[in-house]
Amino acid sequence: MRTIAAASLLLLNASAFAQAQTAPFDMSGERPPGVSVTPRLTQPAPPPAVTPPAPVKPAAAPPPIVVQPQPALQPAAAANRAAPLSFGDIRRYVVPFSKFGLAGEYDRRSWSVYLTPEQAAAKASFTFAYQNAIVVAPEASALTVYLNNRPIGQQRVGSPDGSSAVTFEVPPGLLQPGANLVTFEADQRHRTDCSIQSTYELWSNIDPAGTYLSFAGSEAAQLSSADAVRAVGVDGAGKTQFDILVPALEQPGMTKPLLRLAQGLSVLSSMPNQIFAFSTNSLPAAGPGRLGVLVGTAAELRPLFPGLPAGAESAALAAFVTDPRSGSPVLLISGPSWQAVSSAIDTIVSPTDRSVDVRRDALATERWSAPNAPLIFSDTSIALSQLGVKTTEFSGRRFRTSFNIAVPADFYANAYGEAKVLLDAAYTENVLPGSQIDIYVNDNIASTVPLTSTTGGILRHLPIRVTMRHFKPGLNTVSIETTLMTKDDAACAPGATAGANPRFALFDTSEVHIPDFARVGQRPNLAAMAGTAYPYSRATEPTPLFIDRVDADTLSAAATLLGQTAVMAGHPIDVETVASPNTIGDRDAIFIGSISQMPATVLTQANISAASQASWRPVTDTQPGVVDTGTAFEEWNSKVSGGILRSRIIAFREWLGRSFDISRSSLQFIPGAEEVFTPSNVDTLMIAQGASPLGGGSWTVVAAPSAKDLREGLEVLTGQLNWPQISGHITTYSSKTGKIDTVPVTRFDFVPSTPWSIGNYRLIAANWLSTNILSYASLLVVFLLLIGVATSKMLKTLGRSG
Repeated sequence: MRTIAAASLLLLNASAFAQAQTAPFDMSGERPPGVSVTPRLTQPAPPPAVTPPAPVKPAAAPPPIVVQPQPALQPAAAANRAAPLSFGDIRRYVVPFSKFGLAGEYDRRSWSVYLTPEQAAAKASFTFAYQNAIVVAPEASALTVYLNNRPIGQQRVGSPDGSSAVTFEVPPGLLQPGANLVTFEADQRHRTDCSIQSTYELWSNIDPAGTYLSFAGSEAAQLSSADAVRAVGVDGAGKTQFDILVPALEQPGMTKPLLRLAQGLSVLSSMPNQIFAFSTNSLPAAGPGRLGVLVGTAAELRPLFPGLPAGAESAALAAFVTDPRSGSPVLLISGPSWQAVSSAIDTIVSPTDRSVDVRRDALATERWSAPNAPLIFSDTSIALSQLGVKTTEFSGRRFRTSFNIAVPADFYANAYGEAKVLLDAAYTENVLPGSQIDIYVNDNIASTVPLTSTTGGILRHLPIRVTMRHFKPGLNTVSIETTLMTKDDAACAPGATAGANPRFALFDTSEVHIPDFARVGQRPNLAAMAGTAYPYSRATEPTPLFIDRVDADTLSAAATLLGQTAVMAGHPIDVETVASPNTIGDRDAIFIGSISQMPATVLTQANISAASQASWRPVTDTQPGVVDTGTAFEEWNSKVSGGILRSRIIAFREWLGRSFDISRSSLQFIPGAEEVFTPSNVDTLMIAQGASPLGGGSWTVVAAPSAKDLREGLEVLTGQLNWPQISGHITTYSSKTGKIDTVPVTRFDFVPSTPWSIGNYRLIAANWLSTNILSYASLLVVFLLLIGVATSKMLKTLGRSG
């Protein structure tokens, strides 16, 4: 018996040891004796049964207003969850990007999520799924989640083999109706390497489809007209879609109110990746980040929507109702006539209207990058604390933080302007000479300051000059990056990668100073249109809009484009549809449609070849014999004699441009004429801008080979990652390659945008002469000759005569 008992005890101990070895590595705090590592339940749980855990299957993306059981968590995620929801929950995806990652040793990203009062009051939990690089050391790396600047949980980074889900309980009362700030912060260290280069290998990718807020109770599904549009949110891919059902879509006179509605919905939600889809017969299935909208008279909607309220037949109606077939809420806009429908649309859109005479102070970016970017018009200094940068002590090797600022559409200081970063920072005596601080503007290096002291130092408002050549109208991202070298990192002893003691500190009392800069509009300038919807955002009269035909694809494309420009403008743009460019005159206008239906006059003004109406056809896989002209030209350019010499000349030109900002255009007395542009057959969308026939307005052309290409291309190009790439005279997009190309502006016209002043004209002249070096040198020689002649005549007059 003693032998049997001893063997039983040995087997029990072995099984316990095996179970402890297979359990995930737990980095949470030490627990009191007797406390289980499994999560606590909201109700008393029965004694644990010795049964193997059921395999966790990946859950499909649920619709937004569906009550379903909470998915099972992996043991590593369950250890971080204090009190899971005890019944069905409603999910709100929160990541407004298709891809979201935190890179380097330190990274922090913030944005806001709009919640309804019912959602803010409900019991909630926060779930995110992540995977990290295998070189990230789990014992020294952590992901921290903040809600409204309060940490709700921290997870050790330890999921290199696959995605892991982590859930934190949201403390009661932390969420609020309206905007709620969501922040992810990553603090990561390398397993074995202490070099600065190794910090570029560190990353943790957050899965947008696995990151969401869960709300308990059906009350969180209730919507009201004041909050539902703002709280529409995103789907698992970071997109927001408005599905608009209009039975009378193609009837004359419907286009203007429908586009006004689309712009109003865009401004209300202010989401970064918005798509509009019109239909005439039915709404698609409901889902996360989607809002169904029914628009039409009561007589038009009753056959499609049996639950139409009786009041729609007597007065204008704009309200949320429940679709009896799907059970999901939809926005109903109806009335006895289209005049009443237009009035109902105004009740929704009018709160977003803003007079062009009222100057806004910031660009609305908080839905994807918080806080909103301040809009700077003249000499201004702003503390980094107002730009979302926190005081941070850092113990690693490469520290990077970013903030956003914005400049108006008539910004003209890219050739001579200099901003300053007044840096408040400190570093220890362990930091070796050769360390440096770099300033980036829109991911372009703008300034570098070496750290030369061997005894450490405290920097108080250290002025770092930042060239403004990389600034552009609208949103600009400025990054501060510090690379630190120490003797300990050179030795890289075991365990030294963690870096326990801080070696660098950045203080939020640092400031960025933007001086006065030249302000004058430029035509053409697609970057200004993408940045602030210029010149249409400043129009005091309705903007003419030419649409070749009113069908579902073309109108969806127009709504997607105008919705994005409305977000950039901060208000809906008043448009009026026109049937011919002859009725536009010399006003700013927009032309949207298929290239074959675009008026020849419009293509001429935008410097687009008229032959492209017949020749622009995208290459398909079933057309092996079609050769792209641009690609063939480049191939033959490398084959002909002198190709090697020409490539060396081109390389020399590029070196001059990088080193001294000297280009062929800067060595011309007068800018050359724009070349006629022919879109490549690889391209599927084109945006071009030119002057009106008399030169008093800007005409923007948005064209594609077909209405389907137009819709699909604009859905991609208006995305938050792609929209800032629109610039120059022409921008093209290829759905086959995913590439966006731009044609720079060769010749432009100035458009006065501010009252006349000597100081502004001096700054304009300084920037123009800095761009045109040869003209500047010639003027300098002329002035020197005039001074010499004047001096000679003066000496002859004042000197002694024979």
